[in-house]
Amino acid sequence: MIRFANLYRRLDATTKTNQKVEALVEYFSSVDSADAAWATYFLSGNRLSRLVPTKYLRQWAAEVAGIPDWLFEESYHSVGDLAETISLIVPPAISQSDGSLTDWINTKLLPLGTLASDDQRARVIEIWNETNTETRFVVMKLITGGFRVGVSKGLLIRALAKQSGVSPDVIAHRMMGQWQPSRESFEALINPDETGWEVSKPYPFCLAHPIPSEKDIDHLGNPTRYFAEWKWDGIRCQIIRRESQVFLWSRGDMLMENTWPEIESAAETIPDGTVLDGEILATDQSGSVLPFDQLQRRIGRKRVGKKLLSEVPVVFHAFDLLEKDGQDIRQLPFRARREQLENLFTNVNHSNLTTTEVVHVNQWKTLADKRSRSRENLAEGLMLKEVESPYSVGRTQGHWWKWKVDPETIDAVLIYAQKGHGQRANLFSDYTFAVWDDDVLVPFAKAYSGLSYQEMRQVDQFVRQNTNETFGPVRSVTPKLVMEIAFEGIRKSKRHKCGVATRFPRISRWRHDKQPADANSLSDLHRLIEIHQEPVGGQ
Repeated sequence: MIRFANLYRRLDATTKTNQKVEALVEYFSSVDSADAAWATYFLSGNRLSRLVPTKYLRQWAAEVAGIPDWLFEESYHSVGDLAETISLIVPPAISQSDGSLTDWINTKLLPLGTLASDDQRARVIEIWNETNTETRFVVMKLITGGFRVGVSKGLLIRALAKQSGVSPDVIAHRMMGQWQPSRESFEALINPDETGWEVSKPYPFCLAHPIPSEKDIDHLGNPTRYFAEWKWDGIRCQIIRRESQVFLWSRGDMLMENTWPEIESAAETIPDGTVLDGEILATDQSGSVLPFDQLQRRIGRKRVGKKLLSEVPVVFHAFDLLEKDGQDIRQLPFRARREQLENLFTNVNHSNLTTTEVVHVNQWKTLADKRSRSRENLAEGLMLKEVESPYSVGRTQGHWWKWKVDPETIDAVLIYAQKGHGQRANLFSDYTFAVWDDDVLVPFAKAYSGLSYQEMRQVDQFVRQNTNETFGPVRSVTPKLVMEIAFEGIRKSKRHKCGVATRFPRISRWRHDKQPADANSLSDLHRLIEIHQEPVGGQ
């Protein structure tokens, strides 16, 4: 555990990629395979379930430190991170445990989740008594489920490939699916001679780079180099059909069982040894695409009832073929994979499986006109795919591009603020915005991104000078500041008092030129909902 904490410190102390890779290679070269497996698990973005309620951790830390609860809470709000606050406030360790990361996970941390609160308290205090500040910080991150460090999965794969001599693409593929942190799985991961693989294992997804604006489109070169498709707002998915079994994997490495039974059934009609990449979309009975909020009704359910199956049927729109007859064909050019995909679907006849419509591009202006009609089709914009491109791992410059339409925007008034976390712990940088409902401001969205650091400092000063009331960490402020709020989607919501929910809200600019009276109204939001929820014909 001490060595893993030191690795965390080294990774957190630099922004230089080569130094991060060097630290990872040194770590993996020096630790046992079981510890390396757990490190790989955590550095890939996986976390333990929260083992102890945070309210208990705050209470116990205050007791051990001999300070009142209010002082701990003030310290927490000032530091902005619970694990860091605890690691600093709790008295120095009596001793230091040199147990392995695996021993810590199996004998000290995982058992916490099964203990009664009194036993949890005793075990947590024991942990504090045998960890120095740096190790305690990492341990608390693991206990609270908040472990993360500045290492992307791609960078981790690069380090593992360098340490093992196995190709990064092979490492990435082996890590797909529900990879388990065990000695055996890690040794198989980095074994150059490993040939076995799970029948259900998906491929790493190929991702697209965004095209910032229409003026940047000419930089892509000759438009005939690309195929275009609608960019739908659905669930990215790979369908795997191997050994007479069907598996559906999301882009987030989640095996989706029983969530989309009509697609699982439809996938039984495709040949064995086939892997499709595509998008799950909600449709109505006529095949018209439905808004994403309808698709959300089916996400996260262990079983989908007949009523919901009838109200929100789904269709898988395939746009790529990754495996045919059990052979990996990702290195073929996109035009060849697409031709084989269309040939495959000549023998597939199922209402829940289809292919996307491909547009051959001749002029950028023609494509720009098509993109301008995206919202009429409930699409987010267009996808551009280079006809000669292989199916790459992750984002490879120049292969796939997403050309999204500009987001919807609303002018809103800042009414609440609270401090952020981490580097923003001392700044009021998390905001709640409101629009007018007659002569009353009603909150409709929270946003914390979009302003420069200098602008955040200006807002922070305003909040401190214009606070009206305090509700714990939240301050209500005099409604004077107007911001333009951008969002990708909007829908009705019973969970929000205003009756409206926005998707991915963020600040697009500070409207210094507007007064609060100039902000938009709730009726403006409802008009946008009406526009977004008009169904369109299927393709």
